[in-house]
Amino acid sequence: MTTLVIFLQLLFIIPLALGLNHPNCDLTSTQDQGSTLRIFHIDSPCSPFKSSSPLSWEARVLKTLAQDQARLQYLTSLVAGRSVVPVASGRQMLQSTTYIVKAKIGTPAQSLLLAMDTSSDVAWLPCSGCVGCPSTTAFSPAKSTTFKNVSCSAPQCKQVPNPTCGSRACSFNLTYGSSSIAANLSQDTIRLAADSINAFTFGCVNKVAGGGTVPPPQGLLGLGRGPLSLMSQAQSLYKSTFSYCLPSFRSLAFSGSLRLGPTAQPVRVKYTQLLRNPRRSSLYYVNLVAIRVAKKVVDIPPAAIAFNPTTGAGTIFDSGTVYTRLSKPVYEAVRNEFRKRVKPRTAVVTSLGGFDTCYSGKITVPTITFMFKGVNMTMPADNLMLHSSAGSLSCLAIASSPENVNSVVNVIASMQQQNHRVLIDVPNGRLGLARERCS
Repeated sequence: MTTLVIFLQLLFIIPLALGLNHPNCDLTSTQDQGSTLRIFHIDSPCSPFKSSSPLSWEARVLKTLAQDQARLQYLTSLVAGRSVVPVASGRQMLQSTTYIVKAKIGTPAQSLLLAMDTSSDVAWLPCSGCVGCPSTTAFSPAKSTTFKNVSCSAPQCKQVPNPTCGSRACSFNLTYGSSSIAANLSQDTIRLAADSINAFTFGCVNKVAGGGTVPPPQGLLGLGRGPLSLMSQAQSLYKSTFSYCLPSFRSLAFSGSLRLGPTAQPVRVKYTQLLRNPRRSSLYYVNLVAIRVAKKVVDIPPAAIAFNPTTGAGTIFDSGTVYTRLSKPVYEAVRNEFRKRVKPRTAVVTSLGGFDTCYSGKITVPTITFMFKGVNMTMPADNLMLHSSAGSLSCLAIASSPENVNSVVNVIASMQQQNHRVLIDVPNGRLGLARERCS
């Protein structure tokens, strides 16, 4: 079995001057060899999907906060049991595109960029001829000799909500707001570096309609533990095991790694139990027992962090959310203790969008530690503070869950995970953590 090692090129705040002419930005090169793939941040200069008009630091932070809020609405709708679908809802498609990886689909292979998402069960691609799709680069089923549609009698079709059977193929529609997505459930060979997975099931999107916001142009590759995720479909190859290490957003190298499969996983890792929510078994829940600011264990009501599979309450790890969100009583207790320990004590607190703990000028901040049963995750300033490009403003990059979502879910997000090795071991029901310099 081949262990797939994917090096992450996040490039989150890399200077725009690098541009697509930088050697690391050649998406057509042969650097993806052996077991190594590169992953780019969706907003990096290397990404063909980045915004055509560069945003200011403040505007970028506010935009990301808005996207995080919409993603939280999607995640909490899942844990509330209102949506169990094998293809992402419109909201998730809009908000889960943090990292992209090049994959090869079909025979002969067609190169496409897919968003990697640890909280999604699914894969979907914009397909040629799609009406309303924003992509200029779509997968062409007609050019692949190994492509086939999934029949209505196939077991995978039973996992699609309200399937219809036109021309004996399994198809479906997803509606969100005033927009809808139509897709066929399809299969083809997917290649990730040296690894080849035959008859991989995905949604082949053929129509986007309505007046709402259209999905992004790239596809989606789900790393959750649902039946149509990469982990489930390639279970014989990867044994439902993978780890990733996200580098610091401030690093100039912006390289980290994602390893798929049990081989070559780190040895010095401490574990906590993976918890399963029967109403949304894809999400990676863990048992958060306490939070420490510096050496002080914060006084938090036990019910505010307890796992409850009936309501969906608890704590999850998610790669698609950028900034950690905590339920209101948890966040306020952590924030108040954090403010007490910022030096100098005379530092004036300001706000920026959803961040209510910002400072002008130079400050010294305490560490924050998420304490899980069996392992602690300690975050220094690089994991905690956002700094303006001019360096005059810094904000605590943790916020309270929005009032308009089911805020019983605490989400450990990608910025707080950076420079930690996160190991998901589904067969043994555990999540491992180790501090690691990922850059």
